[in-house]
Amino acid sequence: MSGHHLKKLMLLRHAKADWPRDVSDHERPLSGRGHRDAPLAGRWMVEHGSIPDFILCSSALRTRQTCTWICEELGDKGPTPKLEDGLYSAPATRILSIINNVPETVTSLLVISHLPGVQDLAMRLASVDSNEDAVMEMATRYPTSGLTVMETDKPWAELDGRDAKVTDFVVRRA
Repeated sequence: MSGHHLKKLMLLRHAKADWPRDVSDHERPLSGRGHRDAPLAGRWMVEHGSIPDFILCSSALRTRQTCTWICEELGDKGPTPKLEDGLYSAPATRILSIINNVPETVTSLLVISHLPGVQDLAMRLASVDSNEDAVMEMATRYPTSGLTVMETDKPWAELDGRDAKVTDFVVRRA
């Protein structure tokens, strides 16, 4: 371990979205199940003391709605989310470059985005000392509301590959 303190990175895929006609992909809302499932990730964060002090959220409607539910669960402890257009349908490399620009004062970061980017990034960052069951599960499937929880001692700017230990992969259904 280097002299840095452990930081937490949480990668969340938005909750289940609807496919209404005549609506652009960017404006797709959560489905009924999405509205039921979305708060569960926030509840898990509260129960496990994994409160983010910074949230980056894709500008798509379904990620914004997921974020609203999570922030409601976090209550006063939750930070004000930052909407990030660059996270919308972003590949892992773009999500990573956005994370690389997060200020070092942030010790716990939540990123709410989309497939395949969140899954690809989680797999890219997973270090050899990660929880093997969690990595196997997220490699096989990364359902809506899937949450990868990782720890790293690297500065955000230096995160690249195999730099973060996966501690949990959380999949909950209402």
